[in-house]
Amino acid sequence: MKKIWLFIAFTAVLFSCSDNNRSNNNPNIPNYSVNAYLDSNLPTYNNLKYVSSPVFVANYGAKGIIVMKTGDGTYNAFDAACPNQAFNSCTAMTIDGIYAVCSCDKTSYNLYTGLGGQEYPMKQYRVEVSGTVVHVYN
Repeated sequence: MKKIWLFIAFTAVLFSCSDNNRSNNNPNIPNYSVNAYLDSNLPTYNNLKYVSSPVFVANYGAKGIIVMKTGDGTYNAFDAACPNQAFNSCTAMTIDGIYAVCSCDKTSYNLYTGLGGQEYPMKQYRVEVSGTVVHVYN
């Protein structure tokens, strides 16, 4: 009986694990490999030192990436492609404060959550921080 309960507990833990892939199942945005190292000591990425100061980084992901510090040592990174439009129909989203705005339908997406009130949220990437370097990857 003890082995059965141990097996059930192990199975529950196994199925509760997630790769945080909820916003990455989007048919409108192709899957590109992303592996960006952004040093916040460089002038281009200096805003990454401050909460709610997003930075657009071109040439990564589908249309570039938007990275923002969200708290003490925590960051969010999203693809700048409009998540609810055909890939080639829109340019990269623009930054407006803590929002990313789609050039096609003018929908605003919150850079804390990636949500914009449409069917798909923004495509999110993983982020690790080591000293002043912010590593964005998938």
